[in-house]
Amino acid sequence: MSALPNGAATTLTLSTNTAGPSSNSSSSNKPPPTMTMTTANPSSTNIPKPPSKKDDGPSFSALRHASTPSEIRTALAALHAREAALTADLSALLSSHADLSRSLSRLDNLRAGLGAQVIAARSISNNILSSAADTAARLSGRVRALDLEKQRVEDTLAVVEQVAELKACVAGVVGSMGAPQDWEAAAGYIARAARVPDEIVRGGFAAAVVPTVEVPDPPWVTLEQARESLCSLFLREFKKAAAEGDAAKVTRFFKLFPLIGRGDVGLDVYGQYVCQGVAGEARASLKEGAGQGRKDGVFFANALTRLFDHIARIVDAHGGLVERHYGTGKMVRVIERLQMEADVQGGIILDSWSDDRTVDRRLTDVKSYPFSFLVQSFLPQNRGFGGAPRVNSPALGGQATDARNSEDEGVNMREVDALLVEIAVMLEKWSVYSRFLAAKCQDPQAPDDSQLTVPDVLIKSNLSRKVSGKLISPYNVLTTFFFRRSVEKAFQLDESPPGLSLSMSRSIDSNPPFIISAVDVVMYIVNTVIQRSISTSQRGVIDSVVATISSILGSDFVGMIQRKMRDESYPRATVQGNLPPEDKIISFIVLINSLDMANEYLARIVSSFLQSPEQHANGIGVSSHTRPLQDAFPFKNEAGEVATRLRNLNASFSAKASELLNEGIKVLFSNVIKPRLRPVLTDTFRDADYTLTEEELAELAAQNGQTEDDILDQVPRVFEHGWDGLMRPIARLMTPRTYTTLLDLTADYLARVLEKRVWSYAGGRTSPYGAIRMERDFGGIIGSISKGNYAVRELFGRTAQILMVANMEDDEWEELAAEEGEGEMQWVLTEEERRRARSIVMT
Repeated sequence: MSALPNGAATTLTLSTNTAGPSSNSSSSNKPPPTMTMTTANPSSTNIPKPPSKKDDGPSFSALRHASTPSEIRTALAALHAREAALTADLSALLSSHADLSRSLSRLDNLRAGLGAQVIAARSISNNILSSAADTAARLSGRVRALDLEKQRVEDTLAVVEQVAELKACVAGVVGSMGAPQDWEAAAGYIARAARVPDEIVRGGFAAAVVPTVEVPDPPWVTLEQARESLCSLFLREFKKAAAEGDAAKVTRFFKLFPLIGRGDVGLDVYGQYVCQGVAGEARASLKEGAGQGRKDGVFFANALTRLFDHIARIVDAHGGLVERHYGTGKMVRVIERLQMEADVQGGIILDSWSDDRTVDRRLTDVKSYPFSFLVQSFLPQNRGFGGAPRVNSPALGGQATDARNSEDEGVNMREVDALLVEIAVMLEKWSVYSRFLAAKCQDPQAPDDSQLTVPDVLIKSNLSRKVSGKLISPYNVLTTFFFRRSVEKAFQLDESPPGLSLSMSRSIDSNPPFIISAVDVVMYIVNTVIQRSISTSQRGVIDSVVATISSILGSDFVGMIQRKMRDESYPRATVQGNLPPEDKIISFIVLINSLDMANEYLARIVSSFLQSPEQHANGIGVSSHTRPLQDAFPFKNEAGEVATRLRNLNASFSAKASELLNEGIKVLFSNVIKPRLRPVLTDTFRDADYTLTEEELAELAAQNGQTEDDILDQVPRVFEHGWDGLMRPIARLMTPRTYTTLLDLTADYLARVLEKRVWSYAGGRTSPYGAIRMERDFGGIIGSISKGNYAVRELFGRTAQILMVANMEDDEWEELAAEEGEGEMQWVLTEEERRRARSIVMT
């Protein structure tokens, strides 16, 4: 049979006259069963369709090919089962069709009722609501027309009122300017007229209504003429009052300018007025110091301070008046006019200061200063000859003082320092003045001072450019010279601490830390220069000075110590095989200490300037001469950038000094410690025999007249004696940090030496009792080395584990090996090394 189209299912119905498939199926006198086949398409409808002739289904095929009664009964049973299933499906379909028919009937009933309601609604809409809607539309239109008419009436009334107000103002202005000469009233009428919109003032209605016989001109012409007339009058009266010094009258007319719409004129003339006082104050300051007064180191700084203070008082005193009568932010225009006068007067002060102090000549002198001592100290020919001699050295006799005086002849350091102090004071006053004006010119909407920026009135001012050229640039040049010359003189006058000795029997009179005097001097100068530069509150100064300090410390300061370590104090033996001279060792240690303390001093200096405002308020580790960077640099992001530069200074110097410091400690270990350790270790293990058993050791002790404990304690005791004799004198002279580094280096070397000695017993070269003694002896040695610094024991971890493994009992070793991998033991030995360690003890 062929398949049915559209996925149709074939349904077979078998009708028989029997009660079931087994009821007398073998009887031949009964009619054969009747078969009916229908096709159902579940995807479209369940209506039965005629059976297909091409496909009779598997049951018919089985029935057709049945040859025995049992096969026929089986086929009939299958057909009956299929018939029952199809019957159930048809019953369910018919049941659902009945429910659907009932639902459709109800829908038809509802549709009929809804149709009636629709007809009724249309009837109501056409017969009742249509007239109401028309009435509502007419009413709404009339309401809108009334609203429009009302609005037009109100607008007309407003125009009429404004024109009436305008007419009254024009009449009032003309009347006040007449015989009464009431200028305040006239200005008030003009201010009222200014509130009338310009389109009304210039409109045709106002032009027709406002003019009168007495005032025939259009209102805008009359008002403009009145403004011009009053402005000229107010200017004349203001200047007259200013000349007479009548402050009350000045204020009276100053308040009238904004009322007549001439606020800019008022601000300009007011600025001129207050600038007269600024100019007079500045000239008086310079006249007071004529003659001997100018030689005072703070005369010009005081003159500049008085100028800035006078301007600040004017801004504070008059700012409220200007803001109240002219509006918020209008004081900025007065400040601009004041700054123009400050440019002139401040420029005069700075020019006078520069000429009086001969700054240009001093700059030429310091730029040409040769720094002979530093230059000669780094020349190659000085090596091997003890370096450049110190000033006042006996080797030079009296010529040293003459040489120093001749060097300082061109530049007097005291005068340079006084000049730097004077410039710093002036820059500090300029910074305070700048911050004050920035706050006054700041946008009122700004939340706080965290976003304070330098106003344009200062950035574009001539005084700002003059401060940069006359103060900041000379300050940077002079500071560079001052600091480098201070470093040079510190090394010229350098002295080492007296009375140092490697003999523990001799006391030391000096106080630790034992460093050269140049470190204290240079770091004091560093602190002074940074503090003075921060007091200026100028980013340009900080950027230059910090870079200069970093460069000079890294090159001249560290370079001079490096040259001393290499050429003057290098611990080299004068005779091959001997130890270096004691004075060289001590001098070398002092230079190592100096580098270490220079690192610490600079870190403290930088830290003191980086303290937070809270720490300053609480006085935590803060010098009385320092102030928070946020106060010194109030403008946006400046404090953070200055702090970054100071941190970079510390990091840069620390890197260079630490590099030389570590190299120096390595030289000290290689040339001083290591050669002395060899005889100490030789003496320590000279009589140590780890092949002896316990009985043999007791017999040996008896033969030598010693106790067994004497022999057992011999190795640690000898080593401790030699170790203390070597390290204690050095530890007494070195700083704690440098000695710790040296101790770590020495312990690392000894750890390798001891490990190598332990491995030399591999292959069963020691007795079990000897291995126990070895572990005890090496533990004593490690204890002597790590006395006071327990962390050093970690360096001997390998040696300790080798001896621990060697002395384990077999059952302990087997148990430990079984637990391997469970994290019970942190091994520093490999598995092969642990097996090798087990071979140390002879079996």
